[in-house]
Amino acid sequence: MDHIGIDLGGSKIEIAAFDAAGAQLLRRRVATPAGDYGATLETIRALVAGAERERGARCTVGVAMPGAFSLATGLVKNANSTWLNGRALREDLESRLDRELRFDNDANCFALSEAVDGAARGAGVVFGVILGTGVGAGIVVDGRVLAGANAIAGEWGHNPLPVPGDEDRPLPGCYCGREGCIETYLSGTALAADHGRATGDHLDAARIAERAAANDAGCEATLRRYESRLARSLAGVVNVLDPDVVVLGGGLSKLARLYERVPALWKAHIFSDEVRTRLLPPAHGDSGGVRGAAWLWARA
Repeated sequence: MDHIGIDLGGSKIEIAAFDAAGAQLLRRRVATPAGDYGATLETIRALVAGAERERGARCTVGVAMPGAFSLATGLVKNANSTWLNGRALREDLESRLDRELRFDNDANCFALSEAVDGAARGAGVVFGVILGTGVGAGIVVDGRVLAGANAIAGEWGHNPLPVPGDEDRPLPGCYCGREGCIETYLSGTALAADHGRATGDHLDAARIAERAAANDAGCEATLRRYESRLARSLAGVVNVLDPDVVVLGGGLSKLARLYERVPALWKAHIFSDEVRTRLLPPAHGDSGGVRGAAWLWARA
């Protein structure tokens, strides 16, 4: 049986189908109807129906979602796509698709994909980071996703930024109600906002990187602030979890300079005389979430 993965992101919804050996059979991507819960459900239903028509068979479906299900209510919690919070996403989607579904956090799915047959293949402990619309992470230990007692394992984005300096203040407010969360510094929108505050120029992350490579001093300074914040934040993870591999995903994982600059910076904050943790780009690009969602069935 083919396995369908759905990646429900803040800006896009992606679907892909894979055979039992992991070969990709189809892939589609559409814009997320942000803010509209009903339209989000209908978009997913239509994508699955179209994929199954193309494959000519009913498939299993796994969903990579932002946030998690509350252990108390069963409703979505902690999603940066805030229109999903408080919703019975599992029940509503299973009703529309008329089948049992498997769900996991999008960062967990990304980490699982990279640990199974991606950049971290064979590693014992993997910390898979999403640097995109939001900031999240998943933890995979010996090929199994670590959920945690409160279903929040890997939610480093809502820890406070370590060792904030003058350039990190004032602490930005976060949608979660706190101030100074890692997400408010390391998401793509946070990077653009930081650059705007420092320079008055409103550029996205890709353009900032382009200009930094062309010796734009303001853009270079923005990326250096970002690298310092990322290094401090990941150093805290290494000190607690001590992973073999940290894999970056999301749009900002495409910044090639991060893989050299950040390990050089995080050494000052890691409690070890030698740091063997590797920081790697994803093997599967931005398809990690959708592949990991499919693996929720294929690797069961």
